Order: sequence, then structure tokens, then C-alpha cells
Amino acid sequence: MHRQHIVKHTKKKLLGMDLAEMQAVAHEMGMPPFAARQMMEWVYVKRVRSIAEMTNLSLKHRQMMDQQYEVGIEAPIEAVHAADGTIKYLFKIREGQFVEAVYIPDGERATLCVSSQVGCKMHCAFCMTGRQGFGAHLTAGEILNQLYAIPQSASLTNVVMMGMGEPLDNTDEVLKALDLITDAKLLAWSPRRITLSTVGVRGNLRRFLDESECHLAISLHAPTPQLRSELMPAERIYSITEMVELLRGYDFTGQRRLSFEYILFDGLNDTLADARKLVHLLDGLQCRINLIRFHAIPDSELNGVSMERMVTFRDYLTRHGLFTTIRASRGEDIYAACGMLSTKKLKI
Repeated sequence: MHRQHIVKHTKKKLLGMDLAEMQAVAHEMGMPPFAARQMMEWVYVKRVRSIAEMTNLSLKHRQMMDQQYEVGIEAPIEAVHAADGTIKYLFKIREGQFVEAVYIPDGERATLCVSSQVGCKMHCAFCMTGRQGFGAHLTAGEILNQLYAIPQSASLTNVVMMGMGEPLDNTDEVLKALDLITDAKLLAWSPRRITLSTVGVRGNLRRFLDESECHLAISLHAPTPQLRSELMPAERIYSITEMVELLRGYDFTGQRRLSFEYILFDGLNDTLADARKLVHLLDGLQCRINLIRFHAIPDSELNGVSMERMVTFRDYLTRHGLFTTIRASRGEDIYAACGMLSTKKLKI
């Protein structure tokens, strides 16, 4: 007796498609070209969950599309709530692959921290995601799904590409997602509501600066190339001194903001001597510094510093011309550090 094998047909997802791709779908289905723009509006503006809801398309065409396509919004498989209102969402990407998005309410602001990869290639010493290794690039649709699938989707005011993965190691899909978010005929978000955080990837950083107007945050964490290379292996490939020279060629005096993220580690990068080196490195660059408290991760020898030490470091930088803030820690009771929840899921 032969066992029958059933092959499950995987439908293509509309979420993440740009206008040219939607036009190809319309052509394939025998629909007029203007149907592509109608589908874009249903998916990105009206946020429908099914093709059946696209009621200005004919019933025949909706039924045809439904055989091969789906909208592609997939709910998170887990949500963990913190006492301060922060919510960490876990999304299943493929079998055995997970990413996180973090919803952070703060007064009138509602920020979503979004992932761009499963795991990460950068292997930063302080990051749990890097310990997973690299799993996969997220598609533009998988990036956007994090925005569309959460219950607070319609009330979001800001997005930060600071979740799992290195955004500029997945530049094509990240820029495609950002283009769809900021498209004047779709969500029409201002680029000033979006910040991309990167360790710096040679070539792709320049491309991001040239092709996007979103804010930029550089993951710095050390005032010298030598120390940074100990914490962040990517420094050996693209030095922070080279990045700073590149950044000097761009205008950050207007609405576009440049910031540097700096986690303070006890006895490593937290002295006033380190602060002086930081002032020297960034001298003359229009930027701000975000000091970040270290979220401890398992089996790490790194330790954070007291708030008093952070204030001292901040005040020195501010006195010497670097606008510096201390970022409030959020959600520490729910596996706050990037990669903690997904790593826990992988171990279950």
C-alpha cells in the first residue's frame, strides 16, 4: 500500500509587495492595471486581512486571487506584558525561526521596535541575538507584518529598526519596507518617525543615507576602534573612524537626526577618559548621544553601571558640546534585551 503524500500549497503574500509587483499580480489575474493601486490601498491603508474584503474587485477576480494569494498578515504567537506597559511580541517566521518586536508606549508616543533578520551575523559581545547566529533575512512583508499584526498597529507613532538583526545587512528588503511605510499614497509616514540603528556596513550605510531620509542611529559603544573591535567584531571590517568621516559628508543640521548609541559597561568604557575620547572622535559632527543601561544577558562577564555613573558621563559630554540623553530602560521584567525571548523559545 502506497502512502499518499499531500503537498501543501503555499500562497504568495501581498503584504510587502510594491506597486510593480502588484501590477504583475493584476496582469496575471487578467485585471485592469488600476486594480494594482486598489489592492495596494486595501492592504496598506485599509489593512484588510483577506482578499474577500477587497470589494471593489470583482467576485471572479477575488476568487481567482484567493487560490494563489493571501494578504499575509500573521498574528504573533506570543505576547509578554511588562509592568511598565511595554509588550514584547514573538513572531514565527519559519519552522524553528522566530523574531521579536517590542511595543513601547510613552505618553502620546507609541513606538514599535522592529526586527530585520532571524538571528544576526555581527556577534556583538553584549547582544543575545548574535549568540543565535544568522538564520535568515526577513522579507519586506515579514518586516511590515510586525507593524500590521499587533493590536496597537493603528495607533503607532514611531518605528525603530533596532530589533533582532543588522538592518544594513538586509538593505534591499529594509529599504523596500521603509519605502512602503513612507509612500505618500499609502501610510504616508514621515521619515522623521522612523529611526534605523546599525553597527555600520560598508557601502550599505552610504546607500541608506542616499536613498532614505529616516533618522540614523549608529551602534557605537566604545570611543576607540581598539576597544570597539573587542565588543563588536564588525569594527574590524568597517572602522568607526571611517564611518565618522563618511557621516561628515552629510547634512544633519536640519530635521534628519544622527545619534550614537552607547552602552556603558562597568570598568570598560565608562570613565571620564573614555568620555574625552568620545568628544574627540565626534568633534564637529552634528549629533546626539544616547546612553543606554546594559540589559544583562546570561553567561556574560559584562556589567552595567550605576545611574550615578551614567549621569556623570552624560554631564561631561553635555558640558563639552555633545547633546546627551540617558535612555529610559523599559520592559526589564519581560526578557527586555533583544533576542532573549526568541532564544528562550528555541530552547523549549
